[in-house]
Amino acid sequence: MERTFAIIKPDAVAAGNTGRIIAMIEENGFKILAMRKIEMTRKQAEGFYAVHRERPFFASLVKFMTEGPCVVMALEREDAIAAWRELMGPTDPAKAPEGTIRKLYGTNIERNAVHGSDAPETAATELAFFFSTADLL
Repeated sequence: MERTFAIIKPDAVAAGNTGRIIAMIEENGFKILAMRKIEMTRKQAEGFYAVHRERPFFASLVKFMTEGPCVVMALEREDAIAAWRELMGPTDPAKAPEGTIRKLYGTNIERNAVHGSDAPETAATELAFFFSTADLL
């Protein structure tokens, strides 16, 4: 079994799509090990997205991720990282296949409804950012 990290972003939460996204996660064989609704502080968002600090979109990303509540989750299943990325669809909802979360609930390349880890190392770091070891037992 593999674990990955997921966020239902503020745009999807504000639009009332949290339940539908969680249903899709469970229907695709994921076990939700931990889940928490939070409002990221500026400091949390800057820390979480620090890898993008030098990119031109960093400030708008931090602003977006702090504009309202989001849902952070620890997911588990076989090939969880690849399976979650496939279910999410590409970053740009306009390029996402029908039936993916971003095609259904994303608005544009920044307001794309969900986030997911892209590698085992990233997943471990991102899970530890929001969850303690005890949360993931």
